[in-house]
Amino acid sequence: MAALPDKNSETSKKRQVEEMFNDISPKYDLLNHLLSANIDKLWRNRVVRMLEQRQPKTIIDIATGTADFALAASRIKNSIITGIDISEGMLEVGREKINKKGLNDRIKLVKADSENLPFEQDSFDAAIVGFGVRNFETLKKGLSEIFRVLKPGGEFYVLEFSRPSKTPVKQFYSFYFTRILPLVGGMISKNRNAYTYLPESVNEFPDGVNFLAILAETGFTGTQYFEQTFGIATIYKSCKP
Repeated sequence: MAALPDKNSETSKKRQVEEMFNDISPKYDLLNHLLSANIDKLWRNRVVRMLEQRQPKTIIDIATGTADFALAASRIKNSIITGIDISEGMLEVGREKINKKGLNDRIKLVKADSENLPFEQDSFDAAIVGFGVRNFETLKKGLSEIFRVLKPGGEFYVLEFSRPSKTPVKQFYSFYFTRILPLVGGMISKNRNAYTYLPESVNEFPDGVNFLAILAETGFTGTQYFEQTFGIATIYKSCKP
């Protein structure tokens, strides 16, 4: 069975994910940075540094959430970023952050489905996804949509949690993700399902070379991956030929 926020619900994964993020959106940033000890910011900045080498003018941030990745990408000179997410609650938080930074002219947030993007083919110079592909109802469909809206030669970066393979990190990671994170996340957000779903969805995600194979099947070339912080997260890089 696929990882779901609520296994007892007959609602689709897509709808469950939308409702889950709407519910936790007020506390999402606090928990995200607290539970990751702010290291998630480091990972995003590494992606942006890689992307800066190409100086893309138009960037789409898929599953933008509260716009952390979009805001990080805004340091790329003259870039225009479009962030999309299925959760209006998360987007509302993101818009407030963008407004406070005075970046409304460079970052636009749109409520949209990652598996049915409301953009023309070959629209963007680059695409980024931070901790979002696990939440696609149909992974290959979401990746195919990203491939469609990227311009030929456009780069695609995915930042996603992964499973460390070496001891003792593997054991610590497993304990933290399955015991500590659901407990603390559930207490603060008042939604234990959300922070039980996170480790379950990470365990089910085809990380490493398995994800590279899926990217290649979708049509992406030049696929590479770079493990971060002992394999806790991974950056995936690919290109639309």
